[in-house]
Amino acid sequence: MLLQVPRGTKDILPQEITTWQEFEVKSRQVFCLYNYFEIRTPIFENIALFKRSLGDSTDIVQKQMFVIKQGKDKFVLRPEGTASIARAYLENNLGFGTKLRKLFYIGPMFRAERPQKGRLRQFHHIGAEAIGLSSHNLDIELIEISDYLLQTLGISKYKFIINSLGCHNDKLKFGILLKKTLLKHKKNLCGECKLRLSRNVFRVLDCKNEECRKITNALKFDHSYLCDDCKTHFDKVLEGVNKFNIDYEVREQLVRGLDYYSGVVFEIIHPELGAQDALGAGGRYDHLFKELSNKEIGAAGFAFGMERLMLVSPMKSSPKQLSGYIITLGREATDRGLDMLREIRRAGISCDFNYSDSSLKSKLKEANKLGARFVILIGEDEINKKRVTIRYMEESKQEEIEFEGVVNFLKEAIN
Repeated sequence: MLLQVPRGTKDILPQEITTWQEFEVKSRQVFCLYNYFEIRTPIFENIALFKRSLGDSTDIVQKQMFVIKQGKDKFVLRPEGTASIARAYLENNLGFGTKLRKLFYIGPMFRAERPQKGRLRQFHHIGAEAIGLSSHNLDIELIEISDYLLQTLGISKYKFIINSLGCHNDKLKFGILLKKTLLKHKKNLCGECKLRLSRNVFRVLDCKNEECRKITNALKFDHSYLCDDCKTHFDKVLEGVNKFNIDYEVREQLVRGLDYYSGVVFEIIHPELGAQDALGAGGRYDHLFKELSNKEIGAAGFAFGMERLMLVSPMKSSPKQLSGYIITLGREATDRGLDMLREIRRAGISCDFNYSDSSLKSKLKEANKLGARFVILIGEDEINKKRVTIRYMEESKQEEIEFEGVVNFLKEAIN
């Protein structure tokens, strides 16, 4: 039986990889403009990190973590990036000497959930975290970076959904208010949401059951649970978002699926993604550091799913064109061709060599398949003349060039 890629994962093939690379390059350029620095953390962490940061009652912790046991140790493949960044920030004292540390990351995440369109078991995130301050201007910056990044990737038609959960005390008040309201509709909730009422009432707002969604979509609290400071903070964030003409909607049902979120939260949705319409999400998580280290540290961030971005982006892979392709006939020609191959590559020009013993016709077909712009032919006549034959593959013409002039010819031709 042919072995296949594990369910919920996929190979990123050579014909697709240029799109991935372009996404990564453009993302790094955007983060650089905003003074964010890249960080890379291990793809697995101690299981306790995610239990403490994400919350024991979240779907990720209860159902979706890939757990690895090694002797007495328990690790988990990282289901998201923020907790790992927070751990790295604390462990490596990244806050030393600066009030604000701006970081970004690009890499794979893992969740053991049912695979569907834009939702894989191994997926990839582009994310950013700003750690050290609780300023409303930082919330605005993160929303504005998200917007600019999407524009840079050629994506349109998206909308921001924004809400505020308030400070830790406000969120507790919100939870009590939400539970009190939902208990009136308990008989119409699905079985899982009835359990969520006592375990973690905020998870009811994430339910995809049609009847539950009807109930939650009708909820209206007018942010009555927010204290004066949090209401002022939220108003200032919305004022900043309006200033940048970003398309958004305030929706009180948005709470985010992880327990560490508080304050302003946001999600970016796209109509072409169907029911699972989120391109990415983020928000403030000041309470996370209190949970991990008992320190009060302001922090906010966001992450996009790369696979989801690609579903709605007009950017498509185009294979990198091979500049040169060397075909030789005879042993002496092969020796000379291999020397030339090295010279061309050392000059920073892409070039390949036909190592097979096939006919000239077959070798030319192979060069055409590879999309080579120029074929460099070296045979007995070329050795005697000390000149190669350059064949223009797109223009069906050829010319002779001295051995020493091949590198300069290619440099001028491809620029």
